[in-house]
Amino acid sequence: MPYDLGATARLTAECRDPGGVLVTAATAVVTVTLPDGALATPTPAETATVGLYQADYVTETPGRHTVRWLFTTPAHAYTDSFDVRDEAPPTVLSLTDAKNLLKKEGSADDPLVRFWLEATTRAVEYFVGPVVVRTVTEDHQVGLAPAIALRKAPAIALQSVTSLRDGGSGYDTAALHLDPATGLVTRRDGGLLQGPLQFVYSAGRPVITGNILGAAQLILQHLWRTLAGPGRPQRGGDDFDVTEPIPGLGYAIPNRAKQLLSPDDDGPGIA
Repeated sequence: MPYDLGATARLTAECRDPGGVLVTAATAVVTVTLPDGALATPTPAETATVGLYQADYVTETPGRHTVRWLFTTPAHAYTDSFDVRDEAPPTVLSLTDAKNLLKKEGSADDPLVRFWLEATTRAVEYFVGPVVVRTVTEDHQVGLAPAIALRKAPAIALQSVTSLRDGGSGYDTAALHLDPATGLVTRRDGGLLQGPLQFVYSAGRPVITGNILGAAQLILQHLWRTLAGPGRPQRGGDDFDVTEPIPGLGYAIPNRAKQLLSPDDDGPGIA
């Protein structure tokens, strides 16, 4: 399961000789490759178990990390990976609400519940765009245009609009009009927008309506149910029935959830 940003990832590896026996190596080096390509080399140590090594790495960057262990005498190598969440990963339901829905007590299943809760949020936003409010930064490579459509809608407010051209000037957000529903940005004086431009804006829904919350609950329950089953569509005429797969999502979305999302569905898209 992904680590929270700033948490310590405990990395482990075994050193085995060519015969497969756990042995103490002469040297052990572990290298962590961060998402931006930077390298970190936490200090490894052999545990009380011969041939079993561990190293603690404090996470600093969200994204996929690659871990490479190299041992000498005997020569042995091991590669693994782990993921780190954003500082505030968007979730349409709180962990407490999700656990209550799934009838989970204690914290033993929290990592798995959080994982599927994030997957549920992604699935919901596939249909209705951003739900959880977040800040978006995106570039638009345009010359002159009467309007520019932001890629994430609903959009709440422009934070800044800056030029990507050397010596170019941006725009005062007060001089621009943003249509929240479509994400369309125009100049209030009717003039043309001159790019290329970088937009920083907030997107999402300050108030999440009941139909979206209800759909999220159904999707989460459906995904959780598949963990204990063969993963095929649920057929039985209940709220979790799946008639046909959805391109890109397969059988992840029950019919009832699609129906609940339909009032806000402007067509598929990844938020």
